Amino acid sequence: MLIHKVVKSSITNNIIALLCFFFFLLGTEAKPPNVIIILTDDQGSVDAGCYGSKDLITPNIDSLATRGIRFTQFYSAAPVCSPSRAGLLTGRYPIHAGVPGNTTSQKGKPGMPGEQITIAEHFKAAGYKTAHIGKWHLGYIPEHMPNQQGFDYSFGHMGGCIDNYSHFFYWQGPNRHDLYRNGKEIFEDGKFFPDLMVRETCEFIKNNQDSPFLIYFALNTPHYPYQGEAHWLKQYKELAMPRKLYNAFVSTQDARIGSLLHYLDEVGLRNDTIIVFQSDHGHSTEERAHFGGGNSGPYRGAKFSLYEGGIRVPAIISWPSKLTEGKEINQLAHSCDWLPTLAELANIKLINNKIDGKSLAPLLLGKENKSPHEILHWQVGRNKNSQWAVREGEWKLIGNVRDTSNPPAKNSAPPAKLFLSNLKKDPGEKQNFAKVFPQIVSRLMEAHELETNK
Repeated sequence: MLIHKVVKSSITNNIIALLCFFFFLLGTEAKPPNVIIILTDDQGSVDAGCYGSKDLITPNIDSLATRGIRFTQFYSAAPVCSPSRAGLLTGRYPIHAGVPGNTTSQKGKPGMPGEQITIAEHFKAAGYKTAHIGKWHLGYIPEHMPNQQGFDYSFGHMGGCIDNYSHFFYWQGPNRHDLYRNGKEIFEDGKFFPDLMVRETCEFIKNNQDSPFLIYFALNTPHYPYQGEAHWLKQYKELAMPRKLYNAFVSTQDARIGSLLHYLDEVGLRNDTIIVFQSDHGHSTEERAHFGGGNSGPYRGAKFSLYEGGIRVPAIISWPSKLTEGKEINQLAHSCDWLPTLAELANIKLINNKIDGKSLAPLLLGKENKSPHEILHWQVGRNKNSQWAVREGEWKLIGNVRDTSNPPAKNSAPPAKLFLSNLKKDPGEKQNFAKVFPQIVSRLMEAHELETNK
């Protein structure tokens, strides 16, 4: 009888131990990673220290590269603001996302169609808390504003740009105030907008750190007006105009990124957070940007152009607990890729797969060493004179070329109806090979037409 009791007791204790271990595993199941997407505005192709800039101080962007993976052939979805953002948020080429060009900054005007499914909607469906902080520029009617596009929380401006202290949009009349929280106009007169962004983001993290969160941190810098801090203007005073104005604004921006990273460290979330960094497209050479200031390095073109300087952008991903640090990826990648990539890294099943982006997770994790893209497409606008481009391997064909370089690229051929470049031999796109290789032109034109008609 005693032996029976001992055996029974032993079995009971083992069962209890197993149940305790089971519930321990349930209780310690890894929480999905947080995600922060940092999108800068009009930052040049090589405008960060980690991209080779010799006259820019960007320690915080550089630290992301040190603690993450830096891309050298990364492309934005478009060379202008709204379609670039639509591509990133939906994982679809802008012409498929219903935003082929810039949406208007006028109040009451539509933008990205509501039926488009954003990364916020995908992650929200998986239990994430979602926030838009900063610039939107994808519509000014309620159903096209952030709260109706999957974001639980929204703070920022809905148009293309604002003065960072008055928060007014001055560049197309009538002048108007443009600062909103969850669709309602608010006033923060005299407060520096990038500081407000950091404040709002840290508060959102504080209130939601017990659940996974996704934050779209869409900076309006270094987009004009150049409003860098005084000490940075002093730092760069020996540089020529407008580079010194632009640099001061980039370093001011970098300091705000640093404040955000510092807060993540402070609350112990840095290792559990995937951070994506990217510029929305190349730097501006518009009059309102003093005709330049940014740097596209060896590449021709700038904002509005499908030459490399308009669409090849700095891009970094960092997740210290999971991804290799200090790595460089030279394969082709595209901003539409972030949605499927982040979903795979976070083990999230997409609501649907009607996207053009490809997951970069195999590249990031070292399981593949080639790009998921055999071909990439761009188009700005929908008429017969719209600028478009196709890249396949080392070849890139641009149709209805627009060159926004300032000054124009040295020793370069003038813009043409069709411009075929070989990026391996001529990364500066100075030579047009269209007449030399008509069969390649025909093949890429056919690929463009097939994509456009989908």
